Amino acid sequence: MALSIPFKEYEGSFRFVPTDAAVVAPEVKESQEALRAFARHLRALADGGEALAALNLAQLDADLDRGLFFDSSIPQGFGVGSSGALVAALYARYALNPCPVDHQLNKELLVALKAELAQMECFFHGRSSGIDPTICYLQLPLLIRSSDDLGTVLLPEENAEGKGAVFLINSGAPGETQPLVTHFMEKLKEEGFRKVMKDQFKKYNDACIQAFLQGDPGALFRNLKPLSSLALEHFDPMIPSGYHDLWQKGIDTNAYYLKLCGSGGGGYILGFAPDFEAAAPLLKTHDPEVIFRF
Repeated sequence: MALSIPFKEYEGSFRFVPTDAAVVAPEVKESQEALRAFARHLRALADGGEALAALNLAQLDADLDRGLFFDSSIPQGFGVGSSGALVAALYARYALNPCPVDHQLNKELLVALKAELAQMECFFHGRSSGIDPTICYLQLPLLIRSSDDLGTVLLPEENAEGKGAVFLINSGAPGETQPLVTHFMEKLKEEGFRKVMKDQFKKYNDACIQAFLQGDPGALFRNLKPLSSLALEHFDPMIPSGYHDLWQKGIDTNAYYLKLCGSGGGGYILGFAPDFEAAAPLLKTHDPEVIFRF
């Protein structure tokens, strides 16, 4: 089970280089080159009859010739959906029959949308669940029980004065999704690791999500501790360098518990504290950013 929530601190949108621009910034040129490569990939899918999403690629090519680029404040490789935002924006702009954005989307439409966006995002990571671009496109929280069982969900009401908090820590370095996803898939071939994921990790993970949605902090933190411990034990390469001790300190003190964002390796780390003010002195050198209070 997974709970995916839009993070509106960052944003991205398509823009055009002004026709009278004397100099084009290096990051704009980089975006244009990446978009052209992505467009070639989408064209190959369409020409091969494999594309799930019907896109107006002729218009995309014309816009690229006019100086189209993706202007984004989202850091790449930080687990907050940089490629997902780009895929969602391209789908929203060029899909011939875009999925409606509605709180009451039925499961079949959501599954189809996720599959279309996953195929597109595979260009960036080699493998994609499609969740990030789906969240970016809909701007709605999703509860995912399996690859074909997902739906929009209401979050518990935030308590701005609450002691408990969900927070983010910026590791300061990007992570590389594809190698870590490949590592995880290789580990799943080991019977012992597969059993841990199925019998332990899944149990605690699903219990955490259910407790969060039900507004039950006691159950949330009872299950977060073993979940964080399993991650520290089995996801060593995914935990950003230099953060293992901080991770262990939270488990030892019960002041907070940490969880990976995205595939890990860098980027952001997600944290949960039953009493954020009490945990703050242990976290102060890492400048935690509170994103939800309860």
